[in-house]
Amino acid sequence: MSDTYKSVRNNKGGFATIKGTIELGRFQVPYRIYENEGPHIVCINGVQQSMAMWHSLVLRYAPHYRMVLFDFPGQGKGKVMSGPNLVSLDEQVDILREVIKATGTNNQVTICSASWGGIVAVAFASRYRNSVKQLCLASLGTKANQKMIDTIRKGSAIDPSDRQKMADMLIDSFGQKLPESIKSKIVNQFRSMSEENLRAFYEHGLFVISTKKIGDLIDLSAIKAKTFLIHGQEDTIIDLEDVKFLASQIPHCEVKVIEGAGHFLHLEEERVFDIYEEALPIPPSRQAGRG
Repeated sequence: MSDTYKSVRNNKGGFATIKGTIELGRFQVPYRIYENEGPHIVCINGVQQSMAMWHSLVLRYAPHYRMVLFDFPGQGKGKVMSGPNLVSLDEQVDILREVIKATGTNNQVTICSASWGGIVAVAFASRYRNSVKQLCLASLGTKANQKMIDTIRKGSAIDPSDRQKMADMLIDSFGQKLPESIKSKIVNQFRSMSEENLRAFYEHGLFVISTKKIGDLIDLSAIKAKTFLIHGQEDTIIDLEDVKFLASQIPHCEVKVIEGAGHFLHLEEERVFDIYEEALPIPPSRQAGRG
């Protein structure tokens, strides 16, 4: 992939915020950098989520870490300019690499991810094993459980014009712990989703349930990064035993369980980020500026 990018810099909250767009072949990828001299973090969204999902993490860490957020094509303001709307895993890994290069992120990066974003993260860390220092992977298992399979199959049977029913089905299946304000945003998101993105969403779901395990796609043993798997105790579509099995396949891996939390960890309760401080402590040189 070749890349060109443009950016706009604003100074707020004691650090620079840089917004821009990267052109990557058939894709247009928006990004945001919270700039300072701290360690580097790159955040990877879940399916049909956007940079906005990291708002609470940004509030906690942007004063102390250099953070990069971006939207894959089909997420937020990310666009597929030509070709199929479904973006393959290999394409997503390539996009992540180009984002890291274009945003000047160093080779000791920590990657934070949610759900499917964790698949992209481990694929990248396996392929570019010397480029990642740490992985913080929320809501990730090795395979679709029966609840996830049933949800995807039910969703594919719903009339595409009934967006309310689609959103309600997803919320009832694995978004029960979300605040009402976030549930309303999910409903609005489905109402405004293009037919192309909706089709890509379902195609992605069918790909997920057709894949046996992550290990069929990725050499997990090649990952060198210290890895944290963060699991919501009440996640209905990721089983804890599967998370523990995944941890056994990745060298240097720990499992952190959040009591009372569901699948959408970052959107449910800010206390989730207390766990992150075990993996991402505030650098000692920046403790004095914390508050």
